Amino acid sequence: MPSGQRYWTVLDDDLEVVPVADQWLRHLRFGRDRAELTRAYAGGVALYLRWSGSTGRTWTEAARDLGLFMVWLKYTPAPRDGVVPVLRPGPGASPARGERRINRVLVAVRGLLAYAVSMGEAPRSVLGQIYELADSRDLPAEAQGEDGGVFYRLRPLHSLREPQTPVDRATDAELVAMFTAGRNARDRLIVLLVGRVGLRRGQVAGLRRSDVHLLPDSRALGCDYPGADVHVRRRENVNGAWSKSRHDWVAPLDFLVVSAFDLYYEEGHRRLGVGGSDFLLVNLFRAPLGEPMSPEAIGELLERLCARAGLDRRVGAHMGRRAVASNAADAGGAPDEVMAVLGQKSLDSQGPYVLPDPKRVRAAVQRVPSPLGVPGPEGGR
Repeated sequence: MPSGQRYWTVLDDDLEVVPVADQWLRHLRFGRDRAELTRAYAGGVALYLRWSGSTGRTWTEAARDLGLFMVWLKYTPAPRDGVVPVLRPGPGASPARGERRINRVLVAVRGLLAYAVSMGEAPRSVLGQIYELADSRDLPAEAQGEDGGVFYRLRPLHSLREPQTPVDRATDAELVAMFTAGRNARDRLIVLLVGRVGLRRGQVAGLRRSDVHLLPDSRALGCDYPGADVHVRRRENVNGAWSKSRHDWVAPLDFLVVSAFDLYYEEGHRRLGVGGSDFLLVNLFRAPLGEPMSPEAIGELLERLCARAGLDRRVGAHMGRRAVASNAADAGGAPDEVMAVLGQKSLDSQGPYVLPDPKRVRAAVQRVPSPLGVPGPEGGR
């Protein structure tokens, strides 16, 4: 945009902007402050428009055949070198996309179609092809409201049941192995920011040098937070980094992370000299030198460290975040302390992140006295 702000859009085969999709994505970007969604939504809409065009359907008429679109999504690989593979599903064919990805594409398609109806670009009948009218009686009791009345809602007609994915935390041994596998100070700092501070990869990539305060007293810098800390801020970043938290927050740093910062600053000065980008994490070993790392580069680095460390699974940034929260709870941290460590505003938000050590859970059960007076394993009652 002329203002310097960015968003993702959709082009047709002639490399012309698709007007209704562009309007909807700009509506998402500027109307809802959801810039991080425009990339995923633009990709989903592009797939829908590619399918409708290749099958001779207009994009508004194609809404009635979303079931066929779902089959196409499941078995048609992404195009390579501009060539879309021919769909030839058969017995034993390997899916090109999983249930979660297909559902995300359908969310984007429904959003586009609903927006088009609201703007008069598509007939109102399209809504009946993508939604069914449902009432609150099929919702859990806690979601039905206190007055007991029935309210109506739109429920998507097309969706797939997604397999349950196990939620797990990174173990201390895995994080130590990844840290040890790091070949430079920058990579080791990234492991600590993920597995000891609890930052998401978008937050790690979006850090600026001015966000980091390593002195015991940073009031001269305008920071009243006691001790070393890093300020996590939501801002526009040229490298696509984005903080999921809507509010700014401060994460405390322990002596291990402070030491890692010192080593990284020394390494950066040795490689690049003075000056350069205000972004904290930049390219030190490949071109373009000094340019900020992207969130994708952070994820790829963690994957390489897992392979280099010989781990039997991929440990991502979110697993490191769960490890930070779980370790804080296992060490006796109160719920409000864990909430502050994660940078969250509600105690309910930390539930998916706190996975207690099984030994602590077993010890808690064993501390409960037996109602029958049977002595416990240590002779207690």
